[in-house]
Parts: sequence; structure tokens; C-alpha cells
Amino acid sequence: MSKAIIFLADGMADEPLSELNGKTPVEAAHTPAMDAVAAAGASGTFLTLPDGLPTSSDVANMSVLGFRPELNYPGRGPIEAVSQGIELKKNDIAWRCNLVTVSPDGVLMDYSAGHIDNTVSTRIMEMLQQKFGNDKVSFYPGVSYRNLLVLHGEEFSDRVDYHKPDSSQGIPVSELGLTALSPEAEHTIRFLNELSAAVHEFLASAPVKSEATDIWPWSPGHRPEITAFDKLYPGCTGAIISAVDVVKGIGKCTGMEVIEVPGATGFIDTNYEGKVAAALEAIERHDLVYLHVEAIDECSHMGDLKLKLQAIEDFDARVMTPVMEALKGRDIRFAILPDHPVPIKLRKHTTTPVPVSVCGPGIKPDAVQSYSETLAPGGSLGFMRGTELVELLLKK
Repeated sequence: MSKAIIFLADGMADEPLSELNGKTPVEAAHTPAMDAVAAAGASGTFLTLPDGLPTSSDVANMSVLGFRPELNYPGRGPIEAVSQGIELKKNDIAWRCNLVTVSPDGVLMDYSAGHIDNTVSTRIMEMLQQKFGNDKVSFYPGVSYRNLLVLHGEEFSDRVDYHKPDSSQGIPVSELGLTALSPEAEHTIRFLNELSAAVHEFLASAPVKSEATDIWPWSPGHRPEITAFDKLYPGCTGAIISAVDVVKGIGKCTGMEVIEVPGATGFIDTNYEGKVAAALEAIERHDLVYLHVEAIDECSHMGDLKLKLQAIEDFDARVMTPVMEALKGRDIRFAILPDHPVPIKLRKHTTTPVPVSVCGPGIKPDAVQSYSETLAPGGSLGFMRGTELVELLLKK
């Protein structure tokens, strides 16, 4: 088997913009490392968000790693619970629980409560647990706005449809309610609606001041059962490097090594250098290293083009370039792709297949000379899905 590193630029893919003279952000940004992968290797597109599943990062990252979410998608809440080491019992249902900002007139203004400081969000979640936690509900702090709520007991159901908060900014909350997918779920929705209303009142007078006005429970599920990495790719091991629980949880659910990097924040202030060091160390003992950076996605959801361009260039210069230079001449393949698009104008995920470029030993170069959404579809890799990308990277 060959060794490989996947550079995963979360949310990077976009659409042509008039303010960039018809280019996408990645086409307008200075990306010599990404272009080097495309020029030395082959390009194509990859389907990360299969039909019938949420347009969510857990689905997309599972797809890139070949875990086939259309067969065993458990929900985002339980994946993140595994990442945090929360033991889910048989009748527990874990929900992702954003801290959000809702305007006085009832419009969802910010899915992240202003990218709330982690210290503040942790304190808020601890207060919610102290105030509302009982034998039916538990609150758990995560990273910044990304927290968890767990419902305990047979009375609750995960058969609930929901609206992703990062896809719903600017919409009245009255249009974004939970929907029961079975009669048993009606009780769950009533319980959560009453709990959310009580939390709203509590946060309005909480001693810790922040932009967080409400909680937003979504993507529920029971304890995950996902095929292990070494079962899917026999004889191979893998490592995950990420700041966010949703990606680390996928690694823990599938038996991959999850490497914690101090100072990894999931935003533009993350510890890029620490991630590079972790990747270089991990590739010495693993066949595949998944080097994930969240910052580009966050800038996209914010609708901040200048910041997205900066995040793309930081990813290229501070992550890809040093890793590729350190491993130059080694028998290692490299891949660059996002997990899904987040067009800056929409500020939400779309299901468009993402551009991917792969280079290294055994990868025959094609005519594509730079990495972009426009050029990649014309590459020799064609349209990829399922396990095809990782199998290409690991094949002898």
C-alpha cells in the first residue's frame, strides 16, 4: 500500500463571483501548493453529499473517507458525542446543540452566536446543565458554539426533521420548527420546544453576557455503528487531525487515531503549524492522514469574502506547502479537496460535487494545470464517489 495525505479544506468550493472578475475564491487566491498538486497529478470531481442525506459536514467528511453515509449515517449529535467521550446508552439520543443569536423580532441572525468564545460557551453550557439538567436531559460543552444535548429515556425519538442553523440565517424562527417524522416524535418536539423556551428566558438574564440568546438542537441520533477504517481498507491504518468534534468523532467511531493539536480552534486563529507537525509525525506510522481545516467553512458561512480568501491562502501556505516540502521525494500521495461547497453568496452548503486533485507515485498526470472548480471536471479522474478516492490513494 502507498501512504497518502488528504488535505481537506472545509467549505472551500464556491461559485464564480463578479467581484473576482468571474473567478471563484480558490481561483482568485494565491494557491501554489494546490496548483502544484493539480499540475503534477490528476483532477476530477467527488460526490460528497449523496441524495436523501443532510447537506452536513458529517455526511461530507464520511463520504470523502469512503464510509458510505447513505448506508450507516447516525446523525451529527452522536458522532460528536463519541468525540467528546460521552457514553451513549441504548435509549440516549444525542443532539448537536448550537448556541445561536435570534433577534428580538424572532429571526435567526447567527448560527454561531458571534463565534462565541470557548470559555464563555463552556460556562453557559455548565449553567444550563446546572439549571435544567436532570434524568431526562443533559447539556455538554464542546468547542465555541458547537455543543451537545442528550435526551435520556424510551419516551424520546430521533425521528425528527430539522433545519441546519448555518443554512437558515436570516429566516424567522417560526418557519424553522422541528417536524415529527413519526407519531412518537411529537412528544420529543414538545419537550424540546418547552426546554428551548425556558433556556431563552434564562439566557436573557444569565450572569454571563454573550451574543447567545438561544439553543438550537438538531441532527439527533443513537449510538453510532460505522464500519471501522481497517475493515473498509484491510491492512491500513489512518489518522485524523482536526479541531472540530464532528470530524474527530468520525475518526473515533471508525478506529482511526485522532490526534489532538493544542490551539486548534476551528477558525482562522487555529494552530496551523501544530497541525503540520502532527501530520508529519502521523504519516510515519499510518497509511492515511486526514488533515482537516475548518476555517474556510466558517468564513464562508459568515459571507466574508476577504476572510475566505485569507483562509484559503493560509491553508495553502501554512498547511500544504510545509507538509509537501517536508515530504518531497517520499513515496507519498497527496490529495486536495473540500468536503462540500459553501458559496459565499448563499452562506450555506450545496450538493455540487467538489473539485479534487491527486498527485504522487503511480498517479498519471493529466492536462489540468491548476486547482479549481472550473478545470477539475475536465480531468482524467472523472466523477468519483464512495470509496474510490481513498482506494486510489492507498493502492499499490
